[in-house]
Order: sequence, then C-alpha cells, then structure tokens
Amino acid sequence: MKYSTKTGSLASLSTPCLICGYKAGLRVASELGHRDLLRTATQDFSDKVGTNLLVQLPRQSPVKRILVAGGADAHVSASEYRKIVRSTANRLASAEVSSAVWALVATQVQAQDVYWRSFVGLYELSLALYRFDRHKSAPETKQTTRIQVHADSRSRANVQKAVRENQALKSGLDLARDLGNQPPNICDPSYLLREARKLRAPNVSVSALDERRMTELGMGAFMAVSTGSETPGKMIIVNYRGGKAKAAPIVLIGKGITFDTGGISLKPPAAMDEMKFDMCGAASVLGATKAAIEAKLPLNLVTIVAAAENMPSGRATRPGDIVTTHSGKTVEILNTDAEGRLVLCDALSYAERYRPKAVVDVATLTGACIIALGSHASAVFSNDDALGLALIDAGDWTGDRGWRMPLWDDYQSSLKSPFADVANVGGREAGSIVAACFLSRFASAYPWAHLDVAGSAFRGGAKKGATGRPVALLFRYLLESL
Repeated sequence: MKYSTKTGSLASLSTPCLICGYKAGLRVASELGHRDLLRTATQDFSDKVGTNLLVQLPRQSPVKRILVAGGADAHVSASEYRKIVRSTANRLASAEVSSAVWALVATQVQAQDVYWRSFVGLYELSLALYRFDRHKSAPETKQTTRIQVHADSRSRANVQKAVRENQALKSGLDLARDLGNQPPNICDPSYLLREARKLRAPNVSVSALDERRMTELGMGAFMAVSTGSETPGKMIIVNYRGGKAKAAPIVLIGKGITFDTGGISLKPPAAMDEMKFDMCGAASVLGATKAAIEAKLPLNLVTIVAAAENMPSGRATRPGDIVTTHSGKTVEILNTDAEGRLVLCDALSYAERYRPKAVVDVATLTGACIIALGSHASAVFSNDDALGLALIDAGDWTGDRGWRMPLWDDYQSSLKSPFADVANVGGREAGSIVAACFLSRFASAYPWAHLDVAGSAFRGGAKKGATGRPVALLFRYLLESL
C-alpha cells in the first residue's frame, strides 16, 4: 500500500474512486456534467454518520466512482468521525478498486486538527485494506494499492506528516497481523527470529539467546515453558539505535508463545486453533519496532521477544514444580497454562541490563481480561503513573484504546506459596490483576507497564484473525516520547 498527498481541484482529478462527503461529491459531479446522475443515485441515501454509498459514474468520466461518506458534511465529534472513516474504509475494501483519493480530511471535527483527521483516517484504511491470503490458491478480491490524501496548500504539510507516519505504521501493522495469522506449523520461535532479522537498517542489530545460554543465565521460568516442546525457544533481541549514544532506551517486551496447548494443564479442544494467536504480544512489539525504524524515530529502542511453544510431553513441566528465575526468585508452578508470565518474568529481569527509560510488556496473558474488558480495550497496568497515563493517552488519540487497571498490593497475597517465593497463579478472582501483580515483582527496577491484550489482539469466530493491536498505541507512545 502506498500513501501520498494530492492537491488541486477534486473535479480535475483522474481516479478510480473519489471518497468524500455528499456536498463535495455533488460539486464534483456537477463540474463533470453528472449532477443529475448523482442526485438520482442518492435520492434514497440517508446522509448520516456511519452510512455510505458507492456511485458509478459514466465510463468516460475521469472520476470513475464517488464513494459518498454519510455525515461528513456536518461538524462532528471525534467518535463520530471515527465511525465515518471506519465505515467508509470498510466499504472501500469491498469496492475492488486499484487506487482512490481520500478527501475526508475536510470534515470538521470538534477540537481536532487536519493532522489528527489525516492520521486517524489512514489508520482506519490500513486496518480495513489488510489482506492475508498467502495460503490461498488465489486472492479473493482485487486489492487497493494506492491512496492519495487530498489536501489544500495550507494543510499539505500536516497531511504529509500524517502520511509519512502512517506509511511506517501500516508496515508495522501488516507485520504484526501477518505474524499473528501465520499457522503455528510455520510461525515458531525460529520463524520469529528470521522475521526479526529482516528489520534491516544501519542502526539496527538483532541477536538471540538460545536455550543453552538462557540456562546459563538462570532463566528457569522461561525454560520451564519451553522444555516440553521439540522446538527450541528463543529470547530475541532487536536493538534500534536512533537516538543519542548514551540516551536510555525504551524497552518493549512481547510474549511470543507461538502455540499454547496449556502444557500438562491442557486446554479444552474447542477453539484451541486460536492459540496460535498467543504470540500476538510479540507480533505487536515487532510491528511497533518496524514502524519506529521506518519512521526513523530519533530514539533508542530495545525490543525483547520471549518466544517458545507450550507443549505437553514427557519432558514438560508439571504442576507443583518449582523453578528459579533469572532474578533469583523461585516460582511454584501451580498451573502450566499460566505460562506467559513465566517467559515474561525472565525477560523483565533481563531488561534491567539496558538501564531503560521505561519498559512496556505486551501479552495475550489472561482470559480474565476478556471477561473484564471484552475486545474494545487493552488492559493497562503500571507501577508509574506518568507512563500509564502516556499509554492511555496514546490509545485515546489513535483509537487503539487502553483502560487503566489497579495494581494494588492487596492482590499480591493471592500469590503466596508455602514452598517458593511466589506461586504463578492465585485464585479465580481478579485473574488479570493477579497476573500483573506477578509480573510487577520482576519489574521494580524501572518504570514499567503491562498491556494485557488477550481481548484486543485477535478476533475469533467467522472473522478470525489478528487485529494488529496495540501497534498504533505503542507507535503513538513512541512518537510522544520524543
């Protein structure tokens, strides 16, 4: 997908599809001599937020189609604008046109400038126009490959800024969704490492800790998960040095369980195929890293992917086993299906060596998070109010929303073990909070936040697939941290 800007009169354009509000569409149709055609085609059209209509113009017209976005002529709220651009982007995705001109940045939105309108519109287009058909014998539909964002001379600089950032963001979103959607017989820890090594740039290095090295480093929690699989685990490290040499980096950590059977604490078979998405945290931090690299953000970023399979076998960890983590703390493993926190706790301890400015981990960690927040928001836990607020603000700005959850000491008592420093699970209550409390014990050396994306990172059912969240939230947070 190629994003660019376009100036000049809308009626002077030559495009397979013009996307605009009704009044702008009528002006263009009138100048092209097709006013009556458009008025007839839209006579039953309800020009309201969330509606749209695709009108075919005569073959000889330089504008072949006009996609009318309902409500775009009104002065709308931010949430109404999101609804306008989302519904219109989804309609474009089924229109089977090779390119289009996007003129909805002219819509007036309360308290939002043209840069925000451009960014949000392109973000919704990136989501809607994504396809994953590499394992099909033939693509299902013709894909849109180019979007030109219409701007006037006054707004062009701000529109161009949004275009540049969204070009990078789309690359990151596509990578995250591609990784999540790959089948688990292809996407294993070694595959994630190969994909990470494709993040090539002069100031990027990629390395990995293998199981032998992790054992030497005392990462017993990680190894407790990986030991049951025939596929070796990897601790993948991407180091992007875009900032000053001595500037403290931001560290992103992703849970990369490429398939989660639950281990000895075996999951029920229904929807177990969706457990290929248990590496969507890893996919999202790699996606955000790719976006940061392509946008050439002037910051230092370290991305750690804790990649393993959680499988049952004669070598697998048993409920009741006790392991020693990289931090030196011991963990009693009461449930082998609470494996994400085990690989993450060693990654969090390992991150201390970078003396980070902040650490953000992302994981499809708990089913309890889905019960609490559904699919609309990612759960945000943090030991630092400024960091937590920055992530919430980034989510609100992009529409990739998060919701702050408590991280109170009151919940820590659920993790008591009579035999080890900590148990890896508590009781049935407040499962996502207790999981975050477990991670917090390994993240006390720096400002830290945990994003539980179990409900937001993928969809199940008929529309099954990775969503790319929270790549947009993370990318915006990195932009705002500059």
